[in-house]
Amino acid sequence: MIDLRFYEIWREQIFVEKLINGIGTSILLMILGGIIGFIFGLALATARGSKIRFLRIPSATFIESVRNTPLIVQLFFVCFGLPMIFEYRWPFFASALLALCLNFSAYYAEIIRAGFDNVEYGQSEAARALGLGKNDILAYIVLPQALAKVYPSLVSQFVFLFLTTGIISEVGVEDLTWAGRYIADRNFRDFEVFIVLTIAYALLSVMFRGVLTATGQLVFPWYREK
Repeated sequence: MIDLRFYEIWREQIFVEKLINGIGTSILLMILGGIIGFIFGLALATARGSKIRFLRIPSATFIESVRNTPLIVQLFFVCFGLPMIFEYRWPFFASALLALCLNFSAYYAEIIRAGFDNVEYGQSEAARALGLGKNDILAYIVLPQALAKVYPSLVSQFVFLFLTTGIISEVGVEDLTWAGRYIADRNFRDFEVFIVLTIAYALLSVMFRGVLTATGQLVFPWYREK
């Protein structure tokens, strides 16, 4: 019979504090990484769809480079490679945030680009016939429809990326996974600790998905997928 001792996780106040702080750090990183990554991703998607080679080729190269390398490699490059190249030293929290933003942006860019491709070209032509400029067409015609069409995919991608970010603990960022490893190294109850981490990540994922889905219904009340 398995001897489960979940109380070993709560018996020390510092264990509880580490878990709470880890949850807060993970949520903060995900919110900041998601927002900044989305802004970068939108810019990359626009650049990749441009007819200007100077914009299209670098953006496509960046997107494919990020999407075809592991997040942990990107994390180590940002945390240890960039400081060697540019001779600077950021806190690991800032480096982890930068790595997440770059990773998020590449995946978001491809999803947003798919949304652009799914907007009927005839609508842009009609807008030009009415005298709208290129920027107005993008901002008021193409972009709202594109984001509405791919919003569920953006939400799913965000949740998936959130579930893979426990590796930022490898560089010393005190996120939820780091807190779990801190506790397990001291009470030797790895099985119970990682059950708790699994439940915590599942609950956070459900929370993120629920909040983002409700936000999408508020932002795109006019859109209903057929």
